Amino acid sequence: MTFSLVARCKETGMLGTAVTSSSPAVAARCSYTRSNVGAVSTQNVTDPSLGKKSLDFLETGLTSTQVVEKIKSTNKHLEYRQVLIIDSNGNTAIHSGNNSLGIWSEAIGDNVISAGNLLANKEVTKVIVSAFEQNKGHLADRMLAGLQAGLDAGGEEGPIHSAGIKISHQVSWPIIDLRCDWTEECPVKKLFEIWKVYKPQVHDYLQRAMDPVDAPSYGVPGDK
Repeated sequence: MTFSLVARCKETGMLGTAVTSSSPAVAARCSYTRSNVGAVSTQNVTDPSLGKKSLDFLETGLTSTQVVEKIKSTNKHLEYRQVLIIDSNGNTAIHSGNNSLGIWSEAIGDNVISAGNLLANKEVTKVIVSAFEQNKGHLADRMLAGLQAGLDAGGEEGPIHSAGIKISHQVSWPIIDLRCDWTEECPVKKLFEIWKVYKPQVHDYLQRAMDPVDAPSYGVPGDK
């Protein structure tokens, strides 16, 4: 019930995930990132524990491919799971179990991978990767372009209702963690709107965390 991409920015080292689904609050269960370590999407009859486990394994020095083999050997029911992994060097690996739902597919590109299930067609993930590679600018812009392209290529078999994007860079918390947890409209469009508001403020929120003395205000009531 989901399609996603995980990616790395070659210029900045940012690591991110973007995902959309017919299920509610998909990003709360599927999206995991860790600065200087990697990014993971765990989906299809989702086991959220695979996200943190995969990042922990990456942090020990395992490659993305070795992490996939590790989780396959140490966890049950992997035949029902899809797991996408990218590490801090851009190395990628995907596992899609034989019991992945409906039409499912995978695609691998340059510092980006995509996978999905219950898709309208198998080309969706290839289109996602191509759109990411063809777009320029901030990692979030490129990842959201990928989601939109996947939707335009057919997306899920049924309507989608939630979407999210998460990006980590340099600090221990995600610098971007934006979600639309449920809408009867298009959650990818809603996510674009949220990102448009948040994008100019990403650096300022980092500044507030790192050095509040010089942090900017936004003129909200009570903020002198």
